[in-house]
Amino acid sequence: MNVKKLLLYAAVLLLQFFGIKWIATYPEAVERYYSTGLFEYISVLFRYLFGWIPFSFGDVMYTAIIIYAIIALVKLIKNRFKTLGIFCTKALLFANLIYFAFHFLWGFNYYRLPLHKALNIENEYTTEELISLTQRLIKEANALHETLQPTDSLPVEFQQNLEEIFDKTPDGYAIVEDNFPELEYHPKSIKNSLYRYPLSYMGFGGYLNPITLESQVNGLLPAHRWPLVSCHEEAHQLGFAKENEANFIAVMATTNNPDPYFKYSGYIFALRYCLNDVYARNPAAGELLTNKIRPGILANYRQSRDFWIAYQNPLEPLLAKFYGGFLKANNQPAGMQSYSYVVALLVNYFKSRPQLP
Repeated sequence: MNVKKLLLYAAVLLLQFFGIKWIATYPEAVERYYSTGLFEYISVLFRYLFGWIPFSFGDVMYTAIIIYAIIALVKLIKNRFKTLGIFCTKALLFANLIYFAFHFLWGFNYYRLPLHKALNIENEYTTEELISLTQRLIKEANALHETLQPTDSLPVEFQQNLEEIFDKTPDGYAIVEDNFPELEYHPKSIKNSLYRYPLSYMGFGGYLNPITLESQVNGLLPAHRWPLVSCHEEAHQLGFAKENEANFIAVMATTNNPDPYFKYSGYIFALRYCLNDVYARNPAAGELLTNKIRPGILANYRQSRDFWIAYQNPLEPLLAKFYGGFLKANNQPAGMQSYSYVVALLVNYFKSRPQLP
């Protein structure tokens, strides 16, 4: 065992850790030089490199890494841990490479300016504004449901397959970028994940591979979730790392898409967010508003609920806790619970958009 290498790799990893914590204290610099500077070139380059491949190259890469790790661990056990030093040295070297690649290729976006500052949107709202927006979302969601599903008690059934959804995602971004140039999305690099079943059991609708910058969607999700999740993962590709910010951008990209199925996916997602907040502030008002929603929309919500119930397992709470801890460690103190910030962005964004007559 080379003790010097082991200590060197451990020191470099610690140096990276504290260096990133120091960089995180300068969000304006991260925004200017990385998120709207270097990363824009990295993002486009990697989408050109991997976007044309019909399957998820990142998922294949993960599979190879897992297999290699299992083989290395089996060899270590067979050797009765005599090569533990070599094993730890290689593991530390690999950890250094992954930690550096994660942050250099994408992860520094966790430390950029908050979205409301980057896009110049207010982040405060009143209960009256919340209820007003919720009423508006109900009106627009009901109108879309009636167009797509004349029977008010039935859920909307999507006509497109997942690949067709992927092809249409840039259309909404193309409209949004007129007001927010940071949201230009071309070329696309989004895939149906090879790990659909593990993702379902882990409770994930999709994810971004931070090394290949491919967006992955869990194709097992109910179809009404596909447009929203696709646009959410694409928001990550554009450098908006935080979950709440990607949710808001996904609403903008779907509700501005010319396709009515995209609009429906975005509006019912935003409506559910706002309803949750209304219930938290005024349960009676939440009940009154829910009674105004077409039953078919509630049926789509039940489809999502039933999907996740079908994949519940004893490990899911632990995985959710682990991922929540990961988010908190990466500048998201609210973890997976970030309703109020998304609602604040929605309230202030929709103020500037014309309403249905």
